[in-house]
Amino acid sequence: MENEIKRLPDAELEVMLVVWQADQPVSASYILEQLRGKRKWALATLMTVLSRLVDKGFLHCVKQGRCNSYHAAIAEEEYKESEGKSTLEKLFGNSIQDMVMSLYNGKAINKRDLADLRALLDQVERDER
Repeated sequence: MENEIKRLPDAELEVMLVVWQADQPVSASYILEQLRGKRKWALATLMTVLSRLVDKGFLHCVKQGRCNSYHAAIAEEEYKESEGKSTLEKLFGNSIQDMVMSLYNGKAINKRDLADLRALLDQVERDER
């Protein structure tokens, strides 16, 4: 996946979040159990989603006896970086100021978050010197 990482639909992203959080190969039944309460999927539905994720290059599938084991082919941080960059470009015209103000005005972040952001920016600036 050297090229641009494609955006995942919500259902596929939920599966990937389970795999990333496990940080080890997992079975379909493990994923189904972790999604309980979020998704009411039959095993066949999950298997379709897993197959799509393998085809897209997000998951590796290893046959272990009669079961398959799944592990991430793309790191969570790599996906987040790609999605963050894409969102910033598409929705905010690469303006971090517009993005932060939109989050603040929409009450997704508060003054405390802004202070934390300011401290982070100060730390990044110090580290680059």
